[in-house]
Amino acid sequence: MILIENLTKRFGELVAVDALNLEIGTGEFFAFLGPNAAGKTTTIKTLVGLLKPTQGRAQLCGYDIQRDYLKAKTLLSYIPDAPFLYDKLTGAEFLDFVLNLYPSSNREKQMKMKDELLFQFGLDNHKYHLIENYSHGMRQKLVFAAALLHEPKVMIIDEPMVGLDPHSSRIVKDILKQKSRQGVTIFLSTHTLNVAEEIADRIGIIDKGRLIAVGTLEELKVSSGVHGKLEDVFLRLTEEES
Repeated sequence: MILIENLTKRFGELVAVDALNLEIGTGEFFAFLGPNAAGKTTTIKTLVGLLKPTQGRAQLCGYDIQRDYLKAKTLLSYIPDAPFLYDKLTGAEFLDFVLNLYPSSNREKQMKMKDELLFQFGLDNHKYHLIENYSHGMRQKLVFAAALLHEPKVMIIDEPMVGLDPHSSRIVKDILKQKSRQGVTIFLSTHTLNVAEEIADRIGIIDKGRLIAVGTLEELKVSSGVHGKLEDVFLRLTEEES
C-alpha cells in the first residue's frame, strides 16, 4: 500500500531524507520514529505530495504521488501535526465541508458515517457548537473524524497524541487499531514511544535522514542488543548513529 524507493530530499546542502526505501503492506500499523530534525516530517510531506523529492519516488495504493496525485489522494488521509480548522463552522458543518471534497454516489451512507464518527469520538453533543469553542482535544478528535469520512485506504499521521488527555488518547488509539484490523494501512510518526510500543505492527527509526532500523519490536531488540522497552532500544540505536 505504501512503497518508497530511494526517496531523497535535499534543501541546498542539507540532505533531509537520504535514499529511503520502505514497503508497508495492507492493514499494517507502521510507526515512524526518530529524534528531532531526523527527517520524519520531510518524509511525510514528500510521501503525501506536499514536497517534491529530489530523487526517488513514493507510491500509495500503486499510484505515484507525483504523477497520479489525484488518484492517490482520493485513497489517502493525512493528519499533520498542526491541522487547520475553520473556527466559524460548527463541527457538523466542517464534516459536511470535508464530505463535499470527496463526492460519492451514496450520500446516505456518507451521512450515516458522519454521525457514527461523531458518536465514536464523543462529539455528538457538540456537533452544533462552533469549532472556536472546542478544546484542543475536541479539535483533534474532529480532525480524526474528518480524516475517516471518505473511508481511506491509507492514513498518514504526524504526532496524533499531542495535547490529548488519557481518555481521548485511548479513543484515538482504539479506533486507529480497529481501522488497521479492517485493512487500512496506517503510517504514524510520533515521539510518544509507548504509543508505538503498544499498537504498532512494525517500527522504523530514522536518524539524520537515513533509515537506521526497521522491524517488529522483538526484531529491533535483537538488532540493538537491548531487551528492554522501546525507549531503551530507540536510545541505543540513535546513540550509535551520533
